[in-house]
Amino acid sequence: MRHIIDLCDLTEKEFSDLYKLVSNIIDRPEGYVDACRGKVLGSLFYEPSTRTNLSFSTAMMRLGGSVVGFSDPNATSASKGETLKDTINMVSSYADMIVMRNPREGAAKVASMYSSVPVINAGDGGHLHPTQTLADMITILRMRGSADDMKIGLCGDLKYGRTVHSLLHFLQRYHNVQFYLIAPDALKLPDYMVKFLKDNNMPFCEVDSIDEVLPELDVLYMTRIQRERFVTAEEYANLEGNYQLTAEKMKRAKKDMLVLHPLPRVDEIAQDVDDDPRAVYFRQARFGMFGRMALLLTLSKLPFERAGHHEIGADPGIRCSNHKCITRSELYVPLHGKVGDRCPYCDAALEMQL
Repeated sequence: MRHIIDLCDLTEKEFSDLYKLVSNIIDRPEGYVDACRGKVLGSLFYEPSTRTNLSFSTAMMRLGGSVVGFSDPNATSASKGETLKDTINMVSSYADMIVMRNPREGAAKVASMYSSVPVINAGDGGHLHPTQTLADMITILRMRGSADDMKIGLCGDLKYGRTVHSLLHFLQRYHNVQFYLIAPDALKLPDYMVKFLKDNNMPFCEVDSIDEVLPELDVLYMTRIQRERFVTAEEYANLEGNYQLTAEKMKRAKKDMLVLHPLPRVDEIAQDVDDDPRAVYFRQARFGMFGRMALLLTLSKLPFERAGHHEIGADPGIRCSNHKCITRSELYVPLHGKVGDRCPYCDAALEMQL
C-alpha cells in the first residue's frame, strides 16, 4: 500500500480497512482533527482541477496537516525542461506524501519509481483516477449497501474518461455486476479496456442511448464529454449535448436508482435533475473528501524509504503506441518488451520504433 496508482493496488482487506476508516471519519470527524499534525502533502497538479485539488487540500487541512505544491506547471521548473524524475526526487525530499495529476498517461507510475514517499495518482491523462473511484465506491457502498448484484450504466465519454476506466478496474472484484456501456461510436470504451472486461469475465453490452437501458439500471454513472481531450473544436462540437439525462427521463428509472457523476458536468445532466433524491453526485464529491482523508491518514504512517534504482531508456526497436504515454516525453523511463505487449505505464500496445 505504498503508492496508489490504481485503486486495485489495495488488497481486498486493505480496501475493507480503508472503508471502515472512511465510515469512522464521516460519523465522527472531530476525532481526526490532529491526525496528520506535522505532516506535509506535496500537491503537484500539471492539469487544471477544482474538485480533486481542493478535495485533497481540504482533506489534509481537516487532518491538521499542511499542503505545498503548484496548480500551474508554467510557474515551475517543468516549464524550463525539468524532468518528472527530478521534480519527484526534489518534492519527496520535502513532503511526506505526494499527490499528482499529469496529462501524460503513466506519469503516476513513473513518479512512484523515483519517490521516497507515497505517491497518489490524482489522474494521469485519460488512463486512471483511483481516488475518484474511491469516492464512487464509498457512495455506492454507503447508499446501496453493496456493489454486488448490480446493473450499472456508464454513459458519455468512455474512451478518454479515466474515471470510468478506474471504476471498471475496481468493480472486477464484485459479483454479478452487469455493465451497460452507453456512448457514441467516437467515444466507446478503448480496446484495451474491452479486453480487460472480456479477460475478467465481466458481462457487458454496448448501447447507443440511455433510453434503451434506463429502466434496468441500479446505478447510472454519467460523464461529460471532455473538451480538452479532443484535437479540434469541431470534433468536440459534433458530440456536445449527446446523451443528456433529464427529469423527464428519470421518470422511467427505478425509484432507488443512484445517479453518480465525477463532475464537472456540462449539459449531460440537466439542472432539473438536481432536486431528485436519486441524484447523489454532490454527496459523492463530499464522500470523496472523506475518502481522501482516510487515504492520507493511512499513508502518512508509512516510513520514508529511499527510491530504488531503475535502468534508463527503452529496449531498442520498441516504443509505446500511445502518443500521450509518459515514455514518449520522458525518454529515460525504462521500457522493455516486444511488439504487441502492453505498455506497463499506460496499457497501450507496444509497437516498432520507426
